[in-house]
Amino acid sequence: MKLRFVWNCDVLIDLHSHLEGRVRPDTAAELAAGLGVPAPDGGWERAIQLDGPADLTVYLAKVAVTYPLFRSLEAARRIAREAVEDASTAGLDYLELRLGPATHASDESGIDAVIAAIAEGMREASAATGMPSGAVVAALRHHDVETNLAVARAAARFAGEGVVGFDLAGDELLYPELEPHRGAFAIARAAGLGITCHAAEAAPGPAAREAAEILGATRIGHGAHIVDDPETLRWAADSGIVVEICPTSNWYTGAIPSIAQHPAPRFRDAGVRLVLGDDNPLQTGSGMREERETLVSTLGFGPDDLAALDRASVDAAFLEPSTRRALAARLP
Repeated sequence: MKLRFVWNCDVLIDLHSHLEGRVRPDTAAELAAGLGVPAPDGGWERAIQLDGPADLTVYLAKVAVTYPLFRSLEAARRIAREAVEDASTAGLDYLELRLGPATHASDESGIDAVIAAIAEGMREASAATGMPSGAVVAALRHHDVETNLAVARAAARFAGEGVVGFDLAGDELLYPELEPHRGAFAIARAAGLGITCHAAEAAPGPAAREAAEILGATRIGHGAHIVDDPETLRWAADSGIVVEICPTSNWYTGAIPSIAQHPAPRFRDAGVRLVLGDDNPLQTGSGMREERETLVSTLGFGPDDLAALDRASVDAAFLEPSTRRALAARLP
């Protein structure tokens, strides 16, 4: 009975997944050899995968292992293509891929080139598999204002050409301030991009409300600590903000002490709209089907809860209207 809830879903939509966290170890080894990137001790699979829970800083260091591979535009295109192919093979119906292009480029023209290569790879895979996908460009918390403005301008130029959203990612423990990023997000909003923000993952709950009020976010990435603040939890329910939950990732980053203590049931009971993501599945070893199973087997979600999550996912995805209608038509 449990597996029926998990596997027989009408749509499987991933709204929080990082491209840098979806690099196949075999591809990493092949690309590294061609680019002259030294092989890590123990090989690429060990370098990419986490051993167990730690904190956000350790987690992000594992993700950063693949960064040197993106300095080749052809490699970036291939990684993006394979990420969408892998999602389709896993049975997904829509995938949003986040990427931090300023990590992989030294100037604004380079940022444009990285986004173009990744968008091309995603388009190729979507055309081949029939599974739609969209890129969410991320500004990074530790980058300076001018760099993130350049990222926003580049994302705006690709609005409607494969880029569907704009995000703020990075180490919230070390760089909690949002005000410096106001200008970048204004550029992204003006271009019609959907706005999400990693918030209240490592910082206290009110950081999520700040992301909505300062940056214009309609979706909050992770948001695990929202439930720690009753006023913010009420605001999240009343405002209609969408929280992108990634249970296994939140355990690995130390945002929660165990998967069983993930706040998804508290969000649900408070009336907060939820969508699901797998964040960095190669680091955690948990993809979307495993995350959905976790909701059922560990966090007590039933068929009605999953149906509500699926409806919220179709509604909150940064989709063009025709694709949204096609996915909505498959909901019960």
